[in-house]
Amino acid sequence: MRRRFFKVSLGTFLAVMLLGCSFKYLSGYVTVSSNVSGRELPIYSVETNEKKAALTFDAAWGNEDTQKILDILEKEKIHVTFFATGGWVEQYPDDVKAILAAGHDLGNHSESHKNMSQLSKEEQKKEIMTVHNKVKELTGYEMKLFRPPYGDYDNTVIKTVQECGYYPIQWDVDSLDWKDYGRQSVIDTILGNKALQNGSIILCHNGAKYTAEALEEVIKGLKKQGFEIVPVSELIYKDGYHLDASGRQIKN
Repeated sequence: MRRRFFKVSLGTFLAVMLLGCSFKYLSGYVTVSSNVSGRELPIYSVETNEKKAALTFDAAWGNEDTQKILDILEKEKIHVTFFATGGWVEQYPDDVKAILAAGHDLGNHSESHKNMSQLSKEEQKKEIMTVHNKVKELTGYEMKLFRPPYGDYDNTVIKTVQECGYYPIQWDVDSLDWKDYGRQSVIDTILGNKALQNGSIILCHNGAKYTAEALEEVIKGLKKQGFEIVPVSELIYKDGYHLDASGRQIKN
């Protein structure tokens, strides 16, 4: 993450240092609201008139199907978002490079896949920035999207994520691929999901047993329903937005 240094007053300097994260994000922070009735929320989906949805893959264990997934994505000419843990980045650096070389988003899924809400603020920052720095050192890429492991968060987690220059990302459509119910189950769970809508964020896992088998039909089915599949970075609003009670991101 690029740090900027300025000639500032001692008070301002200390404030920035206490955050320990990105000043770049704070410059636009006042135009962003993730607080709904006292709760800080991640982005579950995006309100848009365009029929777009984001396909995402959490990468925490295994890489047996990663290349197959990348090949299908290339064949279907779409880009998606992968959320990787620090352990996965360290174990499969060539896959990290391949994901970025293919034009996909790479997001942060924490260093060690712990329940973030159970950690102190400093531990949360460490979980985020350790993997951030690993990816930057490996590829030069600056990650900006964070998905908390297990979807676990509280107000402190969301604020910490934002202070570190990240957009907190959840999902509104869960493929349930991690339950290993079978190829057809993954397909039906996504394509027939009642929550599937314009601006949906779809959760999958690169290491789940049937995901790669189901992927091509899932993509074709989404396209048949009229969806354009885009990475999260192209779906979300970067500034000037608020969230509703369901975590749906709405342009101001």
